[in-house]
Amino acid sequence: MQTVTLGRTGLQVSRMGVGAGGPSQIGVKTGRSEQESVNLLRRAFDAGVNLVDTSEGYGTEQIIGRALEGRDRDQIILSTKKSTRHKDVTPESVMESLDASLRRLQTDAIDIYNLHGVVPQDYRRLVEEIYPTLEAARQAGKIRFLGITEMFGEDRQHAMLSEALADDLWDVVMVGFNLLNQTARAAVLAPAIRQNVGVQVMFAVRKALGSEEAIVPFVQSLLERGEMDTEDVDVGRILDFALSSAASLPDLAYRFCRDEAGVHVVLSGTGNAEHLERNLESFEREPLPKETTQKLRHIFRSVVSTTGQSLD
Repeated sequence: MQTVTLGRTGLQVSRMGVGAGGPSQIGVKTGRSEQESVNLLRRAFDAGVNLVDTSEGYGTEQIIGRALEGRDRDQIILSTKKSTRHKDVTPESVMESLDASLRRLQTDAIDIYNLHGVVPQDYRRLVEEIYPTLEAARQAGKIRFLGITEMFGEDRQHAMLSEALADDLWDVVMVGFNLLNQTARAAVLAPAIRQNVGVQVMFAVRKALGSEEAIVPFVQSLLERGEMDTEDVDVGRILDFALSSAASLPDLAYRFCRDEAGVHVVLSGTGNAEHLERNLESFEREPLPKETTQKLRHIFRSVVSTTGQSLD
């Protein structure tokens, strides 16, 4: 498993991170037992994955805590998040949430503690009211580095993260980026590179990129909206040129994101061992051919209306 330095944190992280949310939540939502989910995480750790991202809202912190039992804690990077969509987020509630996460994760300190799903209209208030509490928690040793994540479905051109990067308060950001919607390249990744901010990518593979059949209605919709050029694609053979260099569409999607400049970790969700193995194989493969990457950038260059999860 390739590793990289996560920006100014100095943390050495695997290029693949386990995302403990999403549709499967390490198997929690697909009928797996807690022990099966623990075993999935341990298999990922054994394969060299050393970053796992979760949240107080996912219901998986306790599973991750169990998976860490008997492991060298210093070798695993924990990222978790505090939900922010409620007006009752206060310094007191943040500290209560942080302490609860520490207990569930069975650790004394969280490596990356994020404000979760921050929308543009809430950002300034959270900085003014909550950021000092996070800094105090860092000074107390409960947090090592501060992060912030966007609500990609509502903020598809990254207004919040653009503002957050301008403030330069955050060590790590989590951004939606995939081969369909590449708007983060200019809005987020370029300034993150300049400021040496760590970047976790989410949405690398969502509904549209789960299979060759799934992407067709998305492309048809984008053509109708004028976000793609009809001269660039044959709807019946949309990505044949790229799939000749990939094992599958998800494999293509993961490798496209992994090798994007400024990206450190690409989060990969999973709910079963077979799927995990396929994901691990993708991150071990060589980069896509340069001409393939350039063409993928070109044909999706104007897409702004979808995250790859829905056609709305």
